[in-house]
Amino acid sequence: MSTDLFCEIIAGERPAYVVGSDEVAVSFLDTRPVFKGHVLVVPRVHVETLTDLGDVGPFFERVRAMAQAVERGLEAGGTFVAMNNRISQSVAHLHVHVVPRNKKDGLRGFFWPRTKYDSDEEARSYAALVSEAL
Repeated sequence: MSTDLFCEIIAGERPAYVVGSDEVAVSFLDTRPVFKGHVLVVPRVHVETLTDLGDVGPFFERVRAMAQAVERGLEAGGTFVAMNNRISQSVAHLHVHVVPRNKKDGLRGFFWPRTKYDSDEEARSYAALVSEAL
């Protein structure tokens, strides 16, 4: 097992406000939440990115359950569910953010600037590159 911060939390070596734990994943409050109740869901197995995770189904069942629990438990209008792969990943251990959301909570869209394709042809070329890699 690696010795990153999340592995230490999973092993019980570092304190955290754990809100869920089973054989697949551990979920705990983010120490720097976007909004109070912001939860991180991490797989017990140490993997850095989504592409490193073998069977994603059981893990995302936990993510889905946590999104529902955040909405119900905090009476939130919805959730923002997101993850980073390498870039902007503060801890090199796969983790999914489940952030409670409410109308007029101040969070506007995504956290990064948006862009447009120059043409339909350019959009098709990007779609083809990704499709071919799939």
